[in-house]
Amino acid sequence: MTEMSDILIVGGGLNGPALALALARRGMRVTVVDALPETVRKNAAFDGRAYALALASKRLLERIGIWSRVAGHSQPMLEIKASDGRAGEGPAPFFLHFDAGELEEGPMGFMLEDRFLRRAFLEAMDDEPLITQVEDRVEAQEVDATGVTLQLASGKALRGRLLVGCDGRDSGTASRAGIRRTGWDYGQTALVCAIGHEKPHHGIAHQFFMPPGPLAILPLPGNVSSIVWSETHENAAAINALPDAEYLEVLRPRFGDFLGEISLKGKRFAYPLKLTIANRFVGERLVLIGDAAHGMHPIAGQGLNAGLRDVGALVDVLSHAARRGEDFASSLVLNRYQEWRRFDVATLAAATDLTNKLFSNDNPLLRAVRDVGMGVVGAMPGLRRGFMREAAGLTGELPELMRA
Repeated sequence: MTEMSDILIVGGGLNGPALALALARRGMRVTVVDALPETVRKNAAFDGRAYALALASKRLLERIGIWSRVAGHSQPMLEIKASDGRAGEGPAPFFLHFDAGELEEGPMGFMLEDRFLRRAFLEAMDDEPLITQVEDRVEAQEVDATGVTLQLASGKALRGRLLVGCDGRDSGTASRAGIRRTGWDYGQTALVCAIGHEKPHHGIAHQFFMPPGPLAILPLPGNVSSIVWSETHENAAAINALPDAEYLEVLRPRFGDFLGEISLKGKRFAYPLKLTIANRFVGERLVLIGDAAHGMHPIAGQGLNAGLRDVGALVDVLSHAARRGEDFASSLVLNRYQEWRRFDVATLAAATDLTNKLFSNDNPLLRAVRDVGMGVVGAMPGLRRGFMREAAGLTGELPELMRA
């Protein structure tokens, strides 16, 4: 027997549950399909992975009942310092310094570990009667004039009026709908881990731009920081193959000694970096959000934030259409979402791409230009505040869930 919902969501990572909760609060029946067992996702231990959540994203999490579950595990980012330099030589004399005290809204963002956010989403979905969670793998999807049918590996069938793909950069939902992707490899791999350190970080996030790629040092609760460290594929593979002690020896001259002695905490990860954007964000009774729609360089830490903007925009579009009595899964309605999000995504992708190309090199002329540029921005309060508001996710057309 085929089960019926208003919305079928494929992918139970972060964006999928966020969308499910937001839609359920508007009275829609939602089914979330994920192949990974819920017990595995709920019982994750500390592994160092964390997210920099912009202020606008925190607002969305508040509105869907998540923030109250995770606030005690978060770390406000009170300052951001960005500088240019080489490993072992320290930063250039010109740098950017953003202080949250300059924004009347409060901290620009918050750091939160992956394990706490995932668990909060799963528990919140368990508490929501309009959400059904299915542990299964999608094998086929079929669209007709009135809805979408999913055929699952278990033999079960699910049916809904709209299908939303939240299943990552290699989205099966997009592939089955014939949606291709555009992008390129950056020639870089991100090394991700957590570092314990002797001295307190005081809620300060650091971005150190080096020729092979940037190093982000992001504050977590206690004397712990999350590291996102970009190197060329070849260097990253060699570094990641090292034992922990030797890995730390490579990191130390890049990290510096401003936080005292450092040690590894939890697991180490490596992620090849690519720009990959779906050629279309919508299809027949189908929408893509999050990494299924766009994957960017982590240089600005906007991956999850961009996905949550997708969530907010899609909820606005669908709920407004439903209130007007429209078929919210029609191409006319879904194209409103695509028009809204494609411009923002293209702008953000271009900005991250340009920043990475400008800073991930050792060209003396470009080094001089970028150092002077950071000095100019840092010396102009209006321009500096503009960058801070962008980092906080407060610019552009904000969805209702992200407004004050």
